[in-house]
Amino acid sequence: MTGGILATGGCQCGAVRYAISTPFENPHICHCRMCQKAFGNYFAALVGTRKTGLAWTRGSPSFFKSSEAVQRGFCRDCGTPLFFAYDDAERISVSIGSLDHPERVTPDKQFGAEGMLPAFEILHTLPATRTEDDIPAGFMAKLKSRQHPDEGA
Repeated sequence: MTGGILATGGCQCGAVRYAISTPFENPHICHCRMCQKAFGNYFAALVGTRKTGLAWTRGSPSFFKSSEAVQRGFCRDCGTPLFFAYDDAERISVSIGSLDHPERVTPDKQFGAEGMLPAFEILHTLPATRTEDDIPAGFMAKLKSRQHPDEGA
């Protein structure tokens, strides 16, 4: 790793953690079908950095070779998607949601637009409520999170 730590992150259960010491590049979302399947979602939100600037600080990810040129990393215990990387590239893209402070990264482009699902166009117009507004107070205690806390939270 080079320089000081710029960001940290990891999976939901805390079995896999990482630190990043090189600047972020290319924050984006990808709508391609492969990313939709890998994230179980409408799209994947990713941000790149140099492979030499990423260090696994706890555990190590499992890998799935989603094509002849790409590896995807995830936690084998909880399933959290952690990264996307072309085999021969110097960069790796971590999932923005796995960062301890995902609010610090704003995607600035979209890839794989041919796979964009129709509902994506209206998501921002849907009504929104807070979790505690939808769940009865007596049940909220049962929903206490077991996920690993974000660093600095």
